[in-house]
Amino acid sequence: MGSGHILVYAFDVFMQLYVAEGYRERDAAEFIMTNNLYGLEIDKRAYQLAYFAIMMKGREYNRKILNKNVKLNLYQFIDSEDIPTEYFERLDELSTLPRTEFTKKLNQLKSILEQFAHATEIGSVLHFNSVKKKKIAELREFVNVFDNFSDMDILYQLPEAHEKIAKLLDIVEVIVSKYTTVVTNPPYLNKMSNILDKYVKNNYPEVKTDLFSVFIKMNSQMLVKDGYAGFMTPFVWMFIKSYEELRTFLITDKSLSNLVQMEYSAFEEATVPVCCFTIKNTKNEPVGNYFKLSDFRGGMEVQKAKVLEGVKNPTVSYVYQTNQESFTKIPGSPISFWVSENTFNIFASNASFEDIYHTRAGMITGNNKHFIRMWHEIGRDKIGLLVPNRQTASASEKKWFPYSKGGEFKRWYGNNEFVINWENDGSCIRNLKNKNGKIPAHAFNLDYIFHSQITWSSLSSRNFAARYCVEGFLFDASGSFAIVPECKKKYVLSYLNSKVVKYYLNLLNPTLNFQKGNINALPLVKTTNCIIEEFAKTNINISKAEWDSFEQSWDFSRHPLI
Repeated sequence: MGSGHILVYAFDVFMQLYVAEGYRERDAAEFIMTNNLYGLEIDKRAYQLAYFAIMMKGREYNRKILNKNVKLNLYQFIDSEDIPTEYFERLDELSTLPRTEFTKKLNQLKSILEQFAHATEIGSVLHFNSVKKKKIAELREFVNVFDNFSDMDILYQLPEAHEKIAKLLDIVEVIVSKYTTVVTNPPYLNKMSNILDKYVKNNYPEVKTDLFSVFIKMNSQMLVKDGYAGFMTPFVWMFIKSYEELRTFLITDKSLSNLVQMEYSAFEEATVPVCCFTIKNTKNEPVGNYFKLSDFRGGMEVQKAKVLEGVKNPTVSYVYQTNQESFTKIPGSPISFWVSENTFNIFASNASFEDIYHTRAGMITGNNKHFIRMWHEIGRDKIGLLVPNRQTASASEKKWFPYSKGGEFKRWYGNNEFVINWENDGSCIRNLKNKNGKIPAHAFNLDYIFHSQITWSSLSSRNFAARYCVEGFLFDASGSFAIVPECKKKYVLSYLNSKVVKYYLNLLNPTLNFQKGNINALPLVKTTNCIIEEFAKTNINISKAEWDSFEQSWDFSRHPLI
């Protein structure tokens, strides 16, 4: 719940609802505080601020609220590791339950307490699926056997332990309860502590990529039937492959009711690619409302105005009503809500790139400084150029060979700047161990190196750009490549450099990081237009001539202006 900003806003919303139903504001304030607002927090200071904020909201509408014993449903996580064994021994002495039933209840209680061993680190993602509210009530009755505490109890700090257990049971009840509405701006964290990382992988393996994706799934499961969950998160989950299982879960088990994809600089304090969306706990409403605000700059006020305008007039160009079942027609199920039905059908009715061709991620050297050089650091005469295969490379007794390593935006040909130490068929790089005794280099693609390929930069400064790579190259992870028969290379290269692919890639992954999975998902529509290959050959020659016109090329001979 953080410091309570969402709770404060929700307080005012609830107040309007209560007043509309005829309640007095001072009565409504108490009802809201005790019946409608719930929150959990790890950080003590944030918890205190949230508690204070809600108490002040109550005081705004009811001047006597601070004199009442109002208990808010807001809690700070605490660890359970310091519950003394004497507490359980006293429970045994005071309980009137039969031995078998007592042992069962005690084991249930200890099982819950064990989950809180690292609660201040794990927080709201604690997993209690097998615990029901009825069981919590039974455990409260089980521990409430102390009419008073003896001096010996006080010496062993049993009153404090009893109070802690009561709070822990309150927290469990908040977690396992079902709600009409859950709203959060979850933490964005993909580099977790060892304890949290292990817990997430064990309990949420399908959404372990980031903590915010864990919250999305967990919170959407805390809803009553037809309840709503609202989130503000990075919008990477909408497209990137590592969130595909999360998308599948939302599309098949929930309904995406509304989504607002904001402009990158919507938050003026920082450039954060975020989206706001609501999930409805039903499978029966697949058509949602989507707002694409990426073209509207000017900060949050502009974003707010555009959303309100779109709500009043859904026919504006940036509002879309899309059936989420259509998302599954595109490989990876990206939330590409602005796509036309015709485009969805193209993906669904045609073979994908990976159905016909193969793509490969390039090599990880494990030590670029040791194995990679700019070609001019070595000298052209010491580099094995246009080597057709591994056998010829080994027989050449050359040490350095061309290395395709991605690079800046450049289509058709170029970015041939690096060489790699592949002496004796790469014996050094393939066998060199690090200080841990492991060989860090991998993904050598031995069956494909030295052959001409189509390559591209995994990370681009602009748009996607594919290039023809002549024979004699090895490939880096930053320069993934596609294995295409020579007779098809020109055509496929033209397709990859087309505006059509630019559009498709923007649907599959609207970032500047292009992985082989994105290329694999592209649809391939059959055509027999031979002129395309001629255009491709011309473009390659033009691009090569331009590249060789400057000293960055090892084939440079003379500047074009001389």
